[in-house]
This record gives sequence, structure tokens and C-alpha cells, in this order.
Amino acid sequence: MIEVKDITKSFDGRTILHDVSATFYTGKTNLIIGQSGSGKTVLMKSLVGLLKPDSGQILFDGRDIVSMDIKAQKALRKEIGMLFQGSALFDSETVLGNVMFPLTMFSDSPYDEMLDRAHFCLKRVNLEGASDKYPNEISGGMQKRVAIARAIALNPKYLFCDEPNSGLDPKTSILIDELLSDITHEYNMTTIINTHDMNSVLGIGENIVFINKGYREWVGDKRKIFTTANEALNEFVFATRLFQEVKDYVIHNASKEPE
Repeated sequence: MIEVKDITKSFDGRTILHDVSATFYTGKTNLIIGQSGSGKTVLMKSLVGLLKPDSGQILFDGRDIVSMDIKAQKALRKEIGMLFQGSALFDSETVLGNVMFPLTMFSDSPYDEMLDRAHFCLKRVNLEGASDKYPNEISGGMQKRVAIARAIALNPKYLFCDEPNSGLDPKTSILIDELLSDITHEYNMTTIINTHDMNSVLGIGENIVFINKGYREWVGDKRKIFTTANEALNEFVFATRLFQEVKDYVIHNASKEPE
């Protein structure tokens, strides 16, 4: 479990996060949503230790990353898996080599054990037959699955995902969502997903934190999101949902042959 307690973060005198508090639960898919510029990316970067809040606490099962020294932070980061927005795979490495990277960097296990672990992770994301391919030889959805395999290679307690469905078609996005949900429950991880994708929210949103203009405005799950009285959340949800539906309609009809 990760607890955020009253964190504030400012840049050049402008406050981006205002006393934000939230709880991200173990074994659940925790989603951070909000408009561009709302502060959710700053919140995510603060959670993983890339930014230090001006005040407040971020507790990883009781351990405050804000007050940790560098040595303690490095130790904690070994428990963290990251799935980046653009997958961030190494083009010069094979699929297997990408998954092996965190193991060779941070694991003291014998090479054969690391290799077995990498193959296991690729099998878990249904890519056991793609280990010798390079990133430019596989689809965007497959690249995302490689990135997930790499993120779980060290068997993390905490998994952070930044816009995991960015650039993917709706069908592939659903597959990635289901995979992240399955892995979260299977390994009992604390998974935090930063997303604009309302399909993800409605599909796997077990604990949703809505950030608006730097404030935590609402917390709930996918069942409650349509019954909230929060005007800012309603505007975000329905505007985003409507845009996606119009986009899908245009794409679908553009692919049809004219009569």
C-alpha cells in the first residue's frame, strides 16, 4: 500500500499540487485521472521519487520516500517496476535482452536463473516465441507487453504505469488493461496507472483518484464514477468518453468502401 499525505509541490512560485492525500491499495488497480495540466504527472513523478515534494509524506508500506536518504531510496527502487508511456525499449537489444536488462543491473542471481526469470516473464505476457526479435520487428502492442515483462522481471511490490495505452488501438488497449489487472491480482502488487483512457477507467478502475487543478477532488471506483455529483469529474468523464466515441466512429466509417 502507498499512502500520500498532504503533499504540496511548486515550481517557480506556482503550486502544482495542493495538499494532496490519497491511498493506493495493494492487489488493486489504482488509477490517477485528470485533464492535461491537472498535476497528475507531477504526482506520479513524486510517487516514484523523481520529484521531491515541498511538504508531506509518501509512505510505501510505512516507509517515507520523501525523507529517505539516497541509499534507502535506491533500495526501495528495487521494489518498483516502471512501465513508460512509449515503452522505452532498447532498439539495439532483442526482446529477451530488454527483459534481461533490469535483472543484470540489479539482481545478484546466477545468470541461468536470470535467464529463466526473463523467459518466465515473456511467457506470462504471451511472448515466449518473440525473444529473438528486435523492437522494430514487433507491433506496438507487443512492444508494450515486452515493457510489462521487463517491469515485472524483478518481481516488484509496486508497479507504476504511465499512459500504458498511449498509441494503441482500442482492442489492443483492452488486452493491455486485462494483462495489467491480471498481473496485479496474481502477484498482489500495488499498481498505479496514470491514464487519460476512459475505457481503462471503466474496465479496470478499482480505485480511482481524480486530480483537478492540483487538488484531489474525488476518489471512488468504476461503479461510482457515473453517479458522482462532482461537476469537474462529470465534465472530464463525459467529454473524454464522447470524444473517444466520435473518434472511433470516424475511424470505423472512414475504413468503409464508398457505395
